[in-house]
Amino acid sequence: MLSARSAAAVDTKQQNAYIRGMEMVPLTPERKAQLDDYAQRHGQDTAAALDDILADALEWEQQDYREAVEGIREGYADLKAGRTRPAEEVFEELRVKHGLPRLPS
Repeated sequence: MLSARSAAAVDTKQQNAYIRGMEMVPLTPERKAQLDDYAQRHGQDTAAALDDILADALEWEQQDYREAVEGIREGYADLKAGRTRPAEEVFEELRVKHGLPRLPS
């Protein structure tokens, strides 16, 4: 059964499906079908499902960004402190680790 929120949330009369809430968000028919399936499997209306999915994706993206920035800072600190290795040594280690052939000289 659709709640009043979900009944008003989906406009299927447009060329693309739209979710209404704060703003109009265009969805391809394929993405709309995936969202409907997700919402049904989780017992949610489409607006709540979309909000949950976006919250999870944005939280993951923020964590990924923080980890990338921290990794860059650590690498830069290692570089400044002289904790480096020659590129040839690193490439050879990776080649052996992954079973790659040597490149011709």
